[in-house]
Amino acid sequence: MAAKPKTGRPSKYTPELAERICARIIACESLRAICSNDDMPDAATVFRWLASTNDDYAGFREQYARARTLQAEHLVDQILEISDDGRNDWMERRSEAEKGAGIESGWVLNGEHVQRSRLRVDSRKWFASKVAPKIYGDKMATTVSGPDDGPIKVQEVRTTIVDPAHDP
Repeated sequence: MAAKPKTGRPSKYTPELAERICARIIACESLRAICSNDDMPDAATVFRWLASTNDDYAGFREQYARARTLQAEHLVDQILEISDDGRNDWMERRSEAEKGAGIESGWVLNGEHVQRSRLRVDSRKWFASKVAPKIYGDKMATTVSGPDDGPIKVQEVRTTIVDPAHDP
């Protein structure tokens, strides 16, 4: 019986492999999850491609950056869906005596689901602000003004150099 040839993870960069990686990133898969597949390179290999100054990977760096920006767009859509979905926010409660009789006791807030939804939204907001800061990052404005929001007053400063050897 002949030995089965070993097939390892792909480590050679190809435009097709880059396209597959970026398509999955846009679909909101993590690089870690993508690289856990046997038909994908190890995450360290992808990070080497991204960090390389070799022009062979310049196209991938740009493609990867665009994929992350599009991923942020996808995450924002998910934020809206999660926020608008209230299906599991409330749950029906029955007392033990009423369960057997099929009598409803009422509805109560499902705090665990609401908190998990908040975490999902906050995580996506944070991530989108990091991968697309120009679009989703915090806008910071800095203004400088003088007293009572008036103009800044500039004072003239003069320097006179005195040479004690030529002092009259």
